[in-house]
Amino acid sequence: MAASELYTKSARVWIPDAEEVWKSAELIKDYKNGDASLHLMLEDGANIEHKLDTKTKNLPYLRNPDILVGENDLTALSYLHEPAVLHNLKVRFIDSKLIYTYCGIVLVAINPYETLPIYGTDIINAYSGQNMGDMDPHIFAVAEEAYKQMARDERNQSIIVSGESGAGKTVSAKYAMRYFATVSGSASEANVEEKVLASNPIMEAIGNAKTTRNDNSSRFGKYIEIGFDNRFRIIGANMRTYLLEKSRVVFQADEERNYHIFYQLCASAHLPEFKNLRLSNANEFLYTRQGRSPVIDGVDDTKELCTTRHAFTLLGINESYQMGLFQVLAAILHLGNVEIKDRDSDSSIIAPNNSHLTAFCELVGVTYQDMSQWLCHRKLKTATETYIKPLPRLQATNARDALSKHIYAKLFNWIVEHVNKALVTNVKQHSFIGVLDIYGFETFEINSFEQFCINYANEKLQQQFNMHVFKLEQEEYMKEMIPWTLIDFYDNQPCINLIEAKMGILDLLDEECKMPRGSDDSWAQKLYNTHLKTCSLFEKPRMSNRAFIIQHFADKVEYQCDGFLEKNKDTVNEEQINVLKASKFDLLVELFQDEEKATSPTGQAPGTGGRTRLSIKPDKGRDTSSKEHKKTVGCQFRNSLQMLMDTLNATTPHYVRCIKPNDFKLAFSFDPKRAVQQLRACGVLETIRISAAGFPSRWTYQEFFSRYRVLMKQKDVLADKKLTCKNVLEKLVQDQDKYQFGKTKIFFRAGQVAYLEKLRADKLRAACIRIQKTIRCWLARKKYLRKRSAAITIQRFTRGYQARCLVKFMRRTQAATIIQKYQRMYVARKRYRQKQAAALAMQTILRAYMARQKYQALLREHKAVVIQKYIRGWLARCWYKRCLEAIVYLQCCIRRMRAKRELKKLKIEARSVEHFKKLNKGMENKIMQLQRKIDEQHKENRTISEKLVGLESSYATESEKMRTELSRLRGAEEDAKNKANQVSSLLDELERLKKELSTTKQEKKTIEDWAQTYRDEMEKMVSELKEQNGLLKTEKEDLNRLIQEQSQQMTEKMARAIAAETQQLETDLNEERSRYQNLLTEHLRLEEKYDDLKEEMALSSNVSKPGHRRTDSTHSSNESEYTYNSEYAELEEGSRTGEDVTRGMDTSLTLKLQKRVTELEQEKQSLRNELENKEDQFQRARARDDAEFRKARGAELEYESLKRQELESENKKLRHDLAEMRQSLLGDAATGAGAPGSPAYKVLLDQLNASCEELEVRKEEVLILRSQLVSQKEAMHHKETMTEPSVFADDVNKLKDTDEIKQAYVGLKDTNRSPRFMRQQVEVSDLLSQLRSAAPDFHKLNEDGELWLVNQGLKETIRLLEHQLQSQRRTYDNEVESLRGELQNVKEENNRQQQLLAQNLQLPPEARIEASLQHEITRLTNENLDLDDPTASREARVTILRRMVDLMEQLEKQDRTIRKLKKQLKVYSKRIGEMGAGQTEGQTSPGQMVDEPIHPVNIPRREKDFQGMLEYKKEDEMKLVKNLILELKPRGVAVNLIPGLPAYILFMCLRHADYVNDDQKVRTLLTSTINSIKKILKKRGDDFETVSFWLSNTCRFLHCLKQYSGDEAFMKHNTSRQNEHCLNNFDLAEYRQVISDLAIQIYQQLIKCMENILQPMIVSGMLEHETIQGVSGLKPTGLRKRTSSIADEGTYTLDSILRQLSSFHSTMCQHGTDPELIKQVVKQQFYIIGAVTLNNLLLRKDMCSWSKGMQIRYNVSQLEEWLRDKGLMTCGAKETLEPLIQAAQLLQVKKKTDEDAEAICSMCLALTTAQIVKVLNLYTPVNEFEERVSVAFIRTIQTRLRDRCESPQLLMDTKMIYPVTFPFNPSSLALETIQIPSSLNLSFLTRV
Repeated sequence: MAASELYTKSARVWIPDAEEVWKSAELIKDYKNGDASLHLMLEDGANIEHKLDTKTKNLPYLRNPDILVGENDLTALSYLHEPAVLHNLKVRFIDSKLIYTYCGIVLVAINPYETLPIYGTDIINAYSGQNMGDMDPHIFAVAEEAYKQMARDERNQSIIVSGESGAGKTVSAKYAMRYFATVSGSASEANVEEKVLASNPIMEAIGNAKTTRNDNSSRFGKYIEIGFDNRFRIIGANMRTYLLEKSRVVFQADEERNYHIFYQLCASAHLPEFKNLRLSNANEFLYTRQGRSPVIDGVDDTKELCTTRHAFTLLGINESYQMGLFQVLAAILHLGNVEIKDRDSDSSIIAPNNSHLTAFCELVGVTYQDMSQWLCHRKLKTATETYIKPLPRLQATNARDALSKHIYAKLFNWIVEHVNKALVTNVKQHSFIGVLDIYGFETFEINSFEQFCINYANEKLQQQFNMHVFKLEQEEYMKEMIPWTLIDFYDNQPCINLIEAKMGILDLLDEECKMPRGSDDSWAQKLYNTHLKTCSLFEKPRMSNRAFIIQHFADKVEYQCDGFLEKNKDTVNEEQINVLKASKFDLLVELFQDEEKATSPTGQAPGTGGRTRLSIKPDKGRDTSSKEHKKTVGCQFRNSLQMLMDTLNATTPHYVRCIKPNDFKLAFSFDPKRAVQQLRACGVLETIRISAAGFPSRWTYQEFFSRYRVLMKQKDVLADKKLTCKNVLEKLVQDQDKYQFGKTKIFFRAGQVAYLEKLRADKLRAACIRIQKTIRCWLARKKYLRKRSAAITIQRFTRGYQARCLVKFMRRTQAATIIQKYQRMYVARKRYRQKQAAALAMQTILRAYMARQKYQALLREHKAVVIQKYIRGWLARCWYKRCLEAIVYLQCCIRRMRAKRELKKLKIEARSVEHFKKLNKGMENKIMQLQRKIDEQHKENRTISEKLVGLESSYATESEKMRTELSRLRGAEEDAKNKANQVSSLLDELERLKKELSTTKQEKKTIEDWAQTYRDEMEKMVSELKEQNGLLKTEKEDLNRLIQEQSQQMTEKMARAIAAETQQLETDLNEERSRYQNLLTEHLRLEEKYDDLKEEMALSSNVSKPGHRRTDSTHSSNESEYTYNSEYAELEEGSRTGEDVTRGMDTSLTLKLQKRVTELEQEKQSLRNELENKEDQFQRARARDDAEFRKARGAELEYESLKRQELESENKKLRHDLAEMRQSLLGDAATGAGAPGSPAYKVLLDQLNASCEELEVRKEEVLILRSQLVSQKEAMHHKETMTEPSVFADDVNKLKDTDEIKQAYVGLKDTNRSPRFMRQQVEVSDLLSQLRSAAPDFHKLNEDGELWLVNQGLKETIRLLEHQLQSQRRTYDNEVESLRGELQNVKEENNRQQQLLAQNLQLPPEARIEASLQHEITRLTNENLDLDDPTASREARVTILRRMVDLMEQLEKQDRTIRKLKKQLKVYSKRIGEMGAGQTEGQTSPGQMVDEPIHPVNIPRREKDFQGMLEYKKEDEMKLVKNLILELKPRGVAVNLIPGLPAYILFMCLRHADYVNDDQKVRTLLTSTINSIKKILKKRGDDFETVSFWLSNTCRFLHCLKQYSGDEAFMKHNTSRQNEHCLNNFDLAEYRQVISDLAIQIYQQLIKCMENILQPMIVSGMLEHETIQGVSGLKPTGLRKRTSSIADEGTYTLDSILRQLSSFHSTMCQHGTDPELIKQVVKQQFYIIGAVTLNNLLLRKDMCSWSKGMQIRYNVSQLEEWLRDKGLMTCGAKETLEPLIQAAQLLQVKKKTDEDAEAICSMCLALTTAQIVKVLNLYTPVNEFEERVSVAFIRTIQTRLRDRCESPQLLMDTKMIYPVTFPFNPSSLALETIQIPSSLNLSFLTRV
């Protein structure tokens, strides 16, 4: 294809960039052949001109279409080159947060530096069994591919994990091993997989350390072989290690640490067991403080040590060995702190009593003197003598560090060896998978011997990788019969030869190490001389003679020669080793016991044993031998590497390349430079180059036809898809070399798919434009016509409106002009002011500057003047001081003279009188002023005193008045009290006056006047009392209303609480049911495992003992509860054989299994008890309303049931007597006592028949008696409820009129309340009636003093009302406590009744009746005595008397019936005796016997009805189970049977065993049934029809046990005939629980069977198949499958799923499965479909598109339609699909704006945040017209969903099974109508 066709305008290319490595650009001008440059526009909008290379004229790389960006497989890209790979990885890592990407056979893993939730068990289960190309890239996919190929190809596998330090190699290897351990499991109970995983923390502790690039960097390489048996289960593992970095023990760079184990010990030094190690903080030891970073953020070294110790214990390293290891490690730390000082220039010394050396010696068990001696000295041996040479301090320090490294290496090898011993197993290894965790290519500023070995190993691995890739490409081409052309690829064999060939670098290094005076410099010179001119890959640095450069496959690396020889020799002072060998510490001696052997880096001896050749000079001989056999580190590494390569070449390799995205450990940060460097180094780009050199893009013919059907014309489409594709490609692509046709695929060269996509997009774009043109034309014309029709109508209104608007516009324009004028003026003024302010600011600054300059000049002048001033001032002051001294002296003389004159003058004046007067004149004035002030103060004091006196007098007067008033008030109070006390005396006086009224009329008028006055006062008082009474009534009503409201609120609150408690109980019940059913599943699994082990042991026993045969035996899951019964006679032999086999089994395994089974049984029993408690609690909550009724009826029901049992026993006794009579009659007839046919015999038969009829009548009477008892019970209950006393608190509240008061009084009288209360009630009633009547005649009232009585009555009423209110409160508060107490009493009474009943049952029938009656009387008497309330006592007595009367009447009636029957029996027996005597006498007449012939008489018998029972013999039980269960085939005989017929037959057999009261028969039949069902399920558990058939029959059997149990709760829907078929003798509630457990196990087996059938269909039918053809379309080049994966088993569609669901449904309906159970099964089916579909959607990037969302929604609608057709819309199945529906909606909704984000958050309520974000990250456009979801939008979604409280789990649990319930479903089928088909071979059963 010409470049001009691709490099056109708008084409995007990649150009080199210094920062981003590659930068994207777009052509803004077409490229033409011969152009020297390209005109490009970068993504930031800048235009550049890109110059082309004048020599090569190579054009820049083309960029892939956006639709291909983010591909799972890098080789699926159309343009394969470095920038495309880098960009694809960056987009997946940064935008989609996907760390795994395929690159052909390589998995590229980028370290996210963040914990991701993609490694859980649910993810492992999702990848298990999947093809590698079907799911998104993952380390689990690689592990699954290796495991699958190992099982399919019978070939060992290897997973090679490589990368830089910090790239995540160790974590990737760890997850791979975790996958194997989870998927495969172990072959024994030894938990080998746990031990394999437990080796990780140990190896990390002793082999990992913190570096500048990684906090947990592996400083050694390891190869772990995980062994599998022939069933591909883990049986063990083996580990090999490579090149431990021993130098880290003694030295660490900045920001690095030593090995983790040292810091773990230091952090745990405070523990008691570590006290003797003398450890402290890590900063105290030289070997742990050099990096100055002793702590890793987020890592607790103490907890890590606990994890390490636990791992040691799990691997069998006991506590003593662990402490020994820690002791050696602590000794290494102390050895590093030993300080060696200079003695002189050539010797050194250790100070005596060095604490650290002392600690070292004590820990390792050596002497201080020997160790200090050989740390500072060494022994030199010559041919004749041995010298001890002192060491300088530097050499001694190096010798100390060498010893530390050597001890640690020995310890490391010892641990590896013991880990391997713990992982080894005795089971034969069938195959293995190796996991290689090895260092990647390394290059640092200073590269030494370690980097050389690492890069050497990577060269070998790269060569093997290149050959494998080349081989796979060749196989693919050969398989498709594509013409094969050799592909040129880089072969690094020359570089490997440079290193390892003869006279290579390693050979020269070993040779130099053997030289006596070999050095790094001489070795470097040999390298230069040997390889500098002969090998182009070897170079010498320009500026150094002690380094060399090797051109590796990844890059050039410069190695410094310093230290190569020393590290290669790895020498240690031999005397130091001898000192350690002589240690008293056993573990240390064990470490050095193989010191004389040549060891590999793995710690294993590669060669033969020790040397035995003797020598005359043993020391010399030993040294020579040691030197000859001692291998250098380089030699050992080369040998072990060769072994590794041999192992890898013998296996199928899988590659994982770990990439470190940045050097700063930032989460999801991508550095392109570092990534490209690692991609080049790890071989990813080489894979790309090899793929690009051939045909990287590969399509099947069907995929190509489906994708590019749009490019074909109708005439091009032929019936043969292959021929159609060939014809189309020849037209589209002219160059035949750009593609090749294989057998099943079309192969394209790089870029061809992009070209085809361009053609397809152009065709679709043209079609879209054509469609848009037509649609827009139609819309435009429609819009035009609509506008035209409206415009004509609108124009006339518009024109008028426009005219008006014009005027308004003109006015507004003028106004706007004015506004603009002022606005512009304002703007101009504002701008002017701003400029003015700016100018002023500038002027200010300028003037300030000039002023400062001027100020500085003035300041300098001023300072000069000041200096001059001070100088001149000083001179002036000097002159001035001299002058001043003279002047002062002169002035002193003059002033002295003047002072003398003045003194003389003053003396003269002082003598004169006038002078004194002048002095005293001022003093007199002052004295006068003071005198006036004193007088004024006296005057004021007198005024104040007078006022004070007046106030005191007024106060005294007022106080006297107050005292008088107080005394008067006190007197009045006393008078009032006296008058109040005289009320009674006055009343007596009033009575006396009334008596005197008849005798004295003169006083009547005075008394009447007084009475009138008194009447007025009383009227006033009465009115006040009425008002108070009204207020009290109002308050009472308010209180009553408040109480009612509170009562209503409390009722509602209690109802809500009960509802919430009920809901919580239901939730807890479901959870407990789910746990219980899970435990049943675990129990069944262990049981099956136990059976498998028994079979395996039996098989091994059969192999060892020819001719020995073992028959499988069924193992009951309820051995602890029920007796195990064998099914066949052969099972006894099988059980004995099983015991023998069990004895041969591993005792620990057997004990472990028994212990586990016991624990499961106990846990099962506890859960069952808890479940029963929950159910009881739930039932109590629902039955709380009728608790009192049950309490009152308990004793009666027990007594009546006892009476019924007695009557039934009497009836049975009568039947027995009749049977004996009949037997005696038959016996007499047999002996000739009575001849048949004789009159006496007939009379006797008639009497017997009459007796039988009489018995039938008595039976009917018994039935009538039972019905009467029931009716009497109901009547008594009704009477008790009618006579129940009402609550006292409501009596007064309801008294509204006189009639109600009278009625209440009558009710109180009838209910026998206490006399005291009755009297109070009568008084209140009378008073209320008087108050509520019309206005009384107060004259008449006053005649007998009734007004006072009324007053007293009202007071009494008020007190009574208050008392009633208080009693209401107390009653309301104490109600709950009383109910609780009654409930407890009922429980205790129930227990007593049960005990007494058990005692009575042991008595004879006559004594039993008397004891029951006596007990009832005693109980009722005690209840009467215990009653405190007299009213209740009276009621109880009445109830007791009535009950006793009824019981006595019933008892008398029953006694009469019994006596009557006994009398009849006596009469019958007497008549029989008489007849027997008559017959005896008649035998003496022989003529009679001749004359009267004997005629046979048929005794009339009543036709016996069928009772719905089946009788069988004990020996036929096994035959019954065999024919009905084991050999019954659902597809054969069972198809035409009545649904549930086996269950009915088994129950009818069980009924007969119950009828005959055979306990052993019942138990054996049930146990055999359960065991047989388990056996048939184990044998055919994968057959859905079989499992469904026995689930239906088990449930029907369970329903029959409930329906005919005799429990009233299960007998509501029974007919009278069915009630007669109830079980009589046995309570099978426990067996019902066992059968319910069995039904649960069958249900779970049904779900598993159904899941196994549906699982392969779901993904193909729900996701992959295009139900709506042409909507999804295949994404270009993104569907390249792995050729090594399993071939497709067939394509399933949605119709396949629907047909399978219909098959399930019809099968269950045919088997008669309960409808509720079918609903639960369908709900579980739909949950599995939804969960599996959603999980695959979340793990498959190619399925997350808009079109796929439409397909999913259509498929879900078809499933809903299926539910609607089957009538199952209410079963909850639709709700289980809600997460899948919301995920499909999420794929289809808009995903751009914040409104879209809000809509998504409100829509996706059934999806978790992790699932929503995962779908958005995986959303991939299938066509160019779709857009990707932006990162900002995803961040918005995460922000909005941040507050959700939900599980972080990504995938749904596909193994979750909803808890199943079995609602009671009674059968209307009558047992007596069931017929047994002959096809069942059950002829030995007899109908009864």
